[in-house]
Amino acid sequence: MTSESAHRAIGVAVLGLGNVGSEVVRILREHSEDLEARVGAPLELRGVAVRRPGKDRGIPEELQTTDAESLVARDDVDLVVEVIGGMDLPRKLILSALNSGKSVVTANKALLADHTGELAEAAELHNVDLYFEAAVAGAIPVIRPLIQSLAGDRVNKVAGIVNGTTNFILSAMDETGADYASTLAEAGRLGYAEADPTADVEGYDAAAKAAILASIAFHTRVTAADVYREGISKITAADLTSARALDCTIKLLSICERITTPEGKERISARVYPALVPLEHPLASVNGAFNAVVVEAENAGRLMFYGQGAGGAPTASAVMGDLVMAARNKVNGGRGPRESKYAKLKVAPIGDIPTRYYVNMQVADKAGVLSAVAAEFSQHGVSISTVRQEGAGDGARLVVVTHVATDSALSETVEALSKLEFVTAVTSVLRLEGTEQ
Repeated sequence: MTSESAHRAIGVAVLGLGNVGSEVVRILREHSEDLEARVGAPLELRGVAVRRPGKDRGIPEELQTTDAESLVARDDVDLVVEVIGGMDLPRKLILSALNSGKSVVTANKALLADHTGELAEAAELHNVDLYFEAAVAGAIPVIRPLIQSLAGDRVNKVAGIVNGTTNFILSAMDETGADYASTLAEAGRLGYAEADPTADVEGYDAAAKAAILASIAFHTRVTAADVYREGISKITAADLTSARALDCTIKLLSICERITTPEGKERISARVYPALVPLEHPLASVNGAFNAVVVEAENAGRLMFYGQGAGGAPTASAVMGDLVMAARNKVNGGRGPRESKYAKLKVAPIGDIPTRYYVNMQVADKAGVLSAVAAEFSQHGVSISTVRQEGAGDGARLVVVTHVATDSALSETVEALSKLEFVTAVTSVLRLEGTEQ
């Protein structure tokens, strides 16, 4: 490199040295020459914020600090990589960096889902970059294609599997026939589930990612609170058996789409829930801890992005992609795309969302049960596609699959069914996605 490019070294501060932070530091150090050639200037690691410095981290102790605020404030730091996680401290540090004219790369989906507006405005005010490819689906490039590659198209739907823990659990339940509790325990032993898996299994992680995807795809600020959320903890082995009988599997889906109300108004939906997916649908074959996102655009058609959705090295790959882009902008005196929020579309309530449903209920094994159940569906405007009885006697069950209906109509139907004398219990209600019937 020329002496001029060497003089314009880009100083990098890394906040956090967990699985992702450690990989980011490794890549910065091991591939420094390649990164310099790609950026047009050296990337120099100024320091790493850690909770407890230590010699066993593979990083010189002089580069380690417990004072993240002072590291961010240093004059020789141009770019800040935040991989701490959490909310309050990362928010404070990122805002400090942006307000000081430093670009930021973060993988913090929870923070972005709640505070994108505040952070984007700070980046805009100080003409710096805020990049977050790693916040959704790990190594899979989804954010940048939505922001840049499809900038001239109209995105109508983004749907996918964006949480590896829940996908591992559901895949294992489907393959082995084991119940939810034992499969969750196995996921914990294998390192796929946290000690407290609530954020994953109850859909909070996926909801944060859905908020980010919806905001970008539909040019509208969407927060995690706007996303309808259900987790997988109530999914049973019987549900998966019934799904297979319908040539389906069950996946936790994050779905963001444009809808049109009966009054002709455009709205958007952002929702997370376990759903039956037909085996021929591309998302049905995404198993284990892998992620996949399907984007449907008006002109580009259907695009699918698939790969490792978590893990230190895969997530660090996405972080490094953002870091190189932000560093190039520093070298060239520019910045990347700004936040696009011009559409300001309203988020439709879940009750207005039309889809198909799978309803599993325990019933008395008597004549007239089927007609009584069918009458309740009809009375609430929900059309039945198929109905099947499973078992007999005290173990009799009816499995009903509907045509498209609104969530509110289905909820009213289920409430009415639970009051019927012949219905012992409505054991499962799941959506059926990926069909048009």
